[in-house]
Amino acid sequence: MPAKTSTLEDYQTRILRVLQHIHAHLDEELALDDLAAIASLSRFHFHRIFSGMMGESLHQLVRRLRLERAAWQLRETTESVVQIALGAGYQTPESFSRSFSQHFHTNPRTFRQNTDSRPLLPNTSGIHYLPDQSPLQFHPQPPPPYLMNASIKSIPTLKVASIRHIGPYNECGEAWEELMAKLGAEGDLGPGTRTLGISYDDPAAVPADQLRYDASVTVSDDFVAPDGITMREIASGDYAVYTHQGSYDGLAAAYEKLFGQWIPRSGREVADTPCFEEYLNDPGSTEPEDLITDIYIPLA
Repeated sequence: MPAKTSTLEDYQTRILRVLQHIHAHLDEELALDDLAAIASLSRFHFHRIFSGMMGESLHQLVRRLRLERAAWQLRETTESVVQIALGAGYQTPESFSRSFSQHFHTNPRTFRQNTDSRPLLPNTSGIHYLPDQSPLQFHPQPPPPYLMNASIKSIPTLKVASIRHIGPYNECGEAWEELMAKLGAEGDLGPGTRTLGISYDDPAAVPADQLRYDASVTVSDDFVAPDGITMREIASGDYAVYTHQGSYDGLAAAYEKLFGQWIPRSGREVADTPCFEEYLNDPGSTEPEDLITDIYIPLA
């Protein structure tokens, strides 16, 4: 699919607005919902778009900019290492020193004494801390050698029966077992039943123990849910659909590429509703490398 330049440039402009806000408010709490509003992007999907286009997560970028500012302060100010560490968001000088040394390959005190030019932490976006408040210049990642083979499909409203799992996505097996046991006992699973997973959170932005996921199957309009089963609807409309073949462990990388590469070049906006996955074969009888999963991203 050829990139639609105007849409790609629009996404880059939105991300640059967020970067400018982050740079100007490094000492403040940077809530995802607030940054999504600045970018005029879906709160559900902002972080995946951001990290996909930037090549690093919001947390990684903020930590890197604070460390780059700390490096400048070590060279250009008389602030103590303790003051600089606290200003960079570290609770102790020891934790600051470990992080600083990991990135700059020298400890803060040695760095302060060295008169060589200040190194910059490697990244793919070209965004660095600028002490003189020069305008940020966002250098997006070069286009990939090939774009993912996603398509746009229009789907009807899907009525689903679900059990909620809260925790790491790869630990949702218990929810699936409970769902299948209850519906199987009632004879509600037929050859036309579709198995779907609704994921509400980006694991790169939400703590693992707070991730929300609904193990779901499609049901008929006259279905009556037994105890412990929640009824939901997946909204009708256009969806970007990508078929992933391989282990479920590779789904996170597929999402990042879809949001960071395909969506900005698609000419479409992402809707403010959750993504879902359709599992097209049985993980209990299929080798991980042969698993097939359709990823559905809602489009406005």
